[in-house]
Amino acid sequence: MAMKMSKISACDVADCSYNRNKECHALAITVGGPEVCACCDTYVHAAKKGGVADTIGGVGACKVDSCTFNTNLECSAPGIKVGLHQGHPDCTTFKTR
Repeated sequence: MAMKMSKISACDVADCSYNRNKECHALAITVGGPEVCACCDTYVHAAKKGGVADTIGGVGACKVDSCTFNTNLECSAPGIKVGLHQGHPDCTTFKTR
């Protein structure tokens, strides 16, 4: 059975180059990085806007194995929100198993 990519329903990280009006316009983000938490590893702070204007981003990969929604490194949540956590962008939908 094919899995659908979880969409990003909101992004509160206004200074990300992919963010326009609280919407993520990256084709796909990766959740989880070198940090222990569920950080948005795709976050970019630059003057230039990135992404595709008529696309709402999705979760391409999740490296946070301890999340309830992680199935084989893919996100199975119906949608996620991204917000600031301790000074960096995180998936705020993260839920520990």
